[in-house]
This record gives sequence, structure tokens and C-alpha cells, in this order.
Amino acid sequence: MMETSVAKTREKLDLWCSGPGIAFAGPQAEQDYRKRSRRISDAIQLKVPDRVPIAPLVTFFPANYAGMTAQDVMYDHDKAYEAFKKVALDFQWDTAMNHLNTLSGPMLEELDYKQLKWPGHGVPVNRSYQFVETEYMKANEYDIFLNDPSDFMIRTYLPRICGTLAPFQLMPPLTMVFPYYVGVMMMMAGMAVSGAASAFESIIKAQEKFVNLAVSTGIFNGEMQALGFPIMMGGTTQAPYDTLGDSLRGTQGIMLDMYRQPENLLKALDKLLPTAIQMAIASSAMSLSPVVFIPLHKGPMGFMSLEQFKKFYWPTLHKLMLALIEQGLVPMPCFEADYTDRLDIIKDIPAGKAIYWFEKTDIFKAKDVLGDRVCIRGNVPSSLMCTGTPEQVRQYCKKLIDVVGKNGGLIVDGDVGIPDEAKVENVRAMTDFVKEYGVYR
Repeated sequence: MMETSVAKTREKLDLWCSGPGIAFAGPQAEQDYRKRSRRISDAIQLKVPDRVPIAPLVTFFPANYAGMTAQDVMYDHDKAYEAFKKVALDFQWDTAMNHLNTLSGPMLEELDYKQLKWPGHGVPVNRSYQFVETEYMKANEYDIFLNDPSDFMIRTYLPRICGTLAPFQLMPPLTMVFPYYVGVMMMMAGMAVSGAASAFESIIKAQEKFVNLAVSTGIFNGEMQALGFPIMMGGTTQAPYDTLGDSLRGTQGIMLDMYRQPENLLKALDKLLPTAIQMAIASSAMSLSPVVFIPLHKGPMGFMSLEQFKKFYWPTLHKLMLALIEQGLVPMPCFEADYTDRLDIIKDIPAGKAIYWFEKTDIFKAKDVLGDRVCIRGNVPSSLMCTGTPEQVRQYCKKLIDVVGKNGGLIVDGDVGIPDEAKVENVRAMTDFVKEYGVYR
């Protein structure tokens, strides 16, 4: 079975590198695309590429770089397009990053969205959006969630996070539609009483706002690929523990659940796993790239003990990554905060099939433990990018390339991408140094 997944991974990476369907702007652009994508593909497969790849994630750094505010790019997709294109062309990284991660301010407004504060709506216009965490699923609602997750999400969760969808909480259970035409009539009556029509109207309007962003990023991807820049971010998904802890129970709630109702917690994690797998596969189908981004939030040192990590966090994350690898996809978990004491646990992954992106983890120890298993991404510190000097950035990148880049298997990026407030001279120093010093001889 693993031999089959090896072939699938290689096939998907080769397909990405060949760029089928891309109308390249010219022979040089085609050559650049294939050289850049092959460089990253080789790093993923633990081969030695021609040079250490540099493939930063950016969110609002392009806005600052182009003299715009975060609010500008959240509310004007043309401005976002302009800013992200400027960054791609000016820095000439090995990939281009589109502006989907800036989100859509108009869509959030249309839904009266509660889980974020965003520029001009709770935070200053030149600052990034902030997550608003609370218990969107109560401690005593596990049985309701486990019995019918879809019903819980529609009639309980969505009304709590979107003000315009509040009428959904008054709707009857969707299972009432089953007794043929009587059920349909009862459902229509329930929707009429609940005022669900207004909620559906807000969904239609929000969808229009999101489509504007999706179309803009789709055109951006096409243009950047035509100019010779691969798009590395393919699909996305989330570890089941993080889905439950971020969006439903909250950090405090899920930490208490590990002690007060561990069995319910484990059942909920298993219930969420198939959805996490489906989300990755479905989102990847819309991209040439097989790389699946998995931001990890609640499994590091300080959030749970090593034994709790083994019991609650790692099992479903491990199953998720193995399921993606079986599909030929390349999981790329971003280990936010510090996972240094769990390196031996997360080593249990097929060789050359994943990218591990580290923020605060000792990346040099990670090379010792994981160097023969996964490609390592990261981890130029945000503090250095924002407050350091270009020489300090170069010195850090030198050590990164000398140690972590030895024999391949390194993709350079910031610890969680390029900080919004990074000094431009430091971003240039990182970029130029990797291109000049990171050549394998």
C-alpha cells in the first residue's frame, strides 16, 4: 500500500511541476516555473535540489509593502491583487502567494460574523484580524453534537457565530423532512415560523462577496503561474483537536474536557476526522499543488502534557496525514509554538511525503530527529524580521542553511510566514542570501 502512495505522491508532484494547462507568458516563464516547482518537489522528496527553496507565506505584509492598510486589501480585491503581485515580482520567490488569506471584509459584515475582529471592525485599519475565542459549543452539548454533527452545526453553531443566521436556531431538525410530503410541509412551516428566509438571503449576499474574492484569487493564480511562479498552497484542513478546540469548545473548555469528559472528547475527535480528510481532498482538487496546509494550534508544549499529546492530539492528526499521503497528497502541518519534546512522536510518518513547518521548535534538533523523514520548513524568527538587522537575518539564514539545509530537505520561510510588520530590508536580506548562499555545490 505504501509503495502505491509513494507512486501517487511522485505522480502528483510531477504533474504540478509540469504545469499542465498553464498558458505561459513565454519560454523563459515556462522554464522558471518548472525550475522553481522542481526545486520544491525535490526538497519535499528529500532529494538535493539545485538550491534551497524560499517560499514565504504572506498575509498583510504585501499591503504594508505597497503602502496600503490591511482594511484596504480586505475590502478591495483589486488592491489586494496589486499588492500581492508587486511582492511576487519584486522578491522573485520560488512561489507566489495569493490574497485569499486576507479574507473578505464585506462577506464578514454580511454575516455579522462573531468569531473575528478585523481591520476597522474591532482592530485598527492597519492591523491583522483577531480570533474571538469562547465556548461556541457548551460542555453539556457533546451528546447533541455526537448524535448529529450536521444538525448541531446548522441549528446551534452557525447561529452563535453569525448574527444573520440566528433564525436557524428556531428551525425544526432537518430529519423532519423524511416522512415524504408531510415532512416537507412541516419543514416549510418551521422555516416560515423561524424566519429562515432572511438567513438564506444573507447567505446569498455573503456568497456573492466571497465569490468576488475567489474569482480574484483564481485569476491571480493563473497570471502568476503564467509568469513562472508556482502556487504551492493547494488544499487546507485542520487537526480534529484544533477544530474542536478553536471553533467549538475554546482553549479552556477543551483543556477541561481532557480531565472531566475524556471519552466524549475522544469520540468527538473521531467524529471530526472524516470531515477533516474530506476537506483536504476537496480543497486540493481545486489546485495543481498536492500540498495541504494544516495549521496546528493546541498541541504544543505548554498546552498539554506529552502523555495528553499522545492520547488526544496525535492519533487523529496522524491518521489525517496518513490518509492524505495515501491519496498522493503532501501534508504540511505548521507546528505553531514549541514541539521540541514531541519530535520522536511526530517522526512516525513515511519518508519524503510531508513538510513539517516549525515556529518555535528547536529546528536544528528537528533536523537531527526528522532529517531522514520529512522536509523541514521555516523558521526565520518574526522578532528578527521585525526588529533585527539585515546582518542578523543573514547570519540566522546561514546557520539554517548550513545545518537544516544539509543534504537537502529545507524550505526557507519565516517562522509563521513573513510578519505583517517585517522590515523590508530584512525580507530582502533573507531573500537575497538564500538565493546566493543556498546553492548546492
